[in-house]
Amino acid sequence: MLVNGKSYRTIWLDPEDDKVFRTIDQRYLPFEFRVEELKSIEDVFYAIRDMHLRGAPLIGAAASAGIYLSLFNLPGSDDPFEYLEQKAAYLKSARPTAVNLAMAVDRQLKILSGINTRDEMILKAKQEWQRLADEEILNCRKIGEFAFPLIERISQEKDGLPVNILTHCNAGWLACIDYGTATAPVYLAHETDIPVHVWVSETRPRLQGARLTCWELREQGVPYTLVTDNAAGYLMQNKLVDMVLVGSDRTALNGDVANKIGTYLKAIAAKDNGIPFYVALPSSSIDFKIQSGKDIPIEERDENEVRFVEGLVRGKPSRARIAPLHSMAYNPAFDVTPAHLITGLVTERGICQANKEGLMGLFPDMVSGKE
Repeated sequence: MLVNGKSYRTIWLDPEDDKVFRTIDQRYLPFEFRVEELKSIEDVFYAIRDMHLRGAPLIGAAASAGIYLSLFNLPGSDDPFEYLEQKAAYLKSARPTAVNLAMAVDRQLKILSGINTRDEMILKAKQEWQRLADEEILNCRKIGEFAFPLIERISQEKDGLPVNILTHCNAGWLACIDYGTATAPVYLAHETDIPVHVWVSETRPRLQGARLTCWELREQGVPYTLVTDNAAGYLMQNKLVDMVLVGSDRTALNGDVANKIGTYLKAIAAKDNGIPFYVALPSSSIDFKIQSGKDIPIEERDENEVRFVEGLVRGKPSRARIAPLHSMAYNPAFDVTPAHLITGLVTERGICQANKEGLMGLFPDMVSGKE
């Protein structure tokens, strides 16, 4: 996607140094565009944990890069795989909810299993990282193509008036490697001159909607309006929303979806107002091993993310307290939207109902354990 008219991905291997990854440091957006260097598995761990980068597909790609980088410090021993398993556990501990992290790490371990030479392991891990990144980009593009007719149909029903899409958090290209999940069909509609307008929910406490989604939509030239999280119900009641489109950090086999905190409330409001609520996700965000959302671990983050708000003050990024001193705060990062509130799941293989039968219809190979 575009930044100041120049095409970027969110993470890439330095073309002049294959021991360095570069990633867009999302902590500084939208005030400053910075590119961070990741040179070690420790760099990757802290980038994931401290949200220099975020979004389930991007976290997976970064984790895959972390395993690759760890191989340059592979100790000379009879059992290099023991070292890799330790590094894998270390990376997996960075954030618990997005299933992509563990998936990407396990894919690397599977590729590297049985290889004994360091140089071959480095080569195979590099190839696996590139393969994973390319898969995620292709999958996001396919999600856009499958969801595009949903927007196109609404546009036809409205005789060409703008299609109003409400989203939550950032499920855009910043959360992926390119295109995004929830934003992929929006970008495709915009490219084909279908009028679209995005209601961007600010997404407290870290404001990923206000800071990230607004920024990337502006860079792509897509019309948008920022609203407070609590305005979503009002918009729906007043028929200002045609559809809700969000992403997923982990989806269970029964169709329950864990996504950024506040998604559940939007699903309830959409159901009450008869508005379609779709979740856009690649198969890498589906956990085929868990039966329901009750089994999804929910990350609890620092209380100070709730007590303070970040913004630009006199031209400099600053943090301001918004609660009294010593206030207690609770900060679950995700909630689970039950499958019965979801109109459909949009994946790289098509759109299905949010239930086991729907997922098995699209992914029989993965449900059966063949992949």
